[in-house]
Amino acid sequence: MPIASDRRQRRLTRIPVAAEYLDVSERTIQRWIADGKITGYRVGGKLVRVDLDQLDQLVRPIQTGHIA
Repeated sequence: MPIASDRRQRRLTRIPVAAEYLDVSERTIQRWIADGKITGYRVGGKLVRVDLDQLDQLVRPIQTGHIA
């Protein structure tokens, strides 16, 4: 069965890699999945992956003078 052409390719990675990617803990990634902030994708039985594009969407610039 061919993949639909209108579906984008996901950039899935493991939780430890995702945590390192954003320099946060693995627990933070797990909490974001549990809270619905990002989507976790189950691969096979127990493997969980996250989409790097969703992580990229969490990163936003800080306005000048608003570091807290």
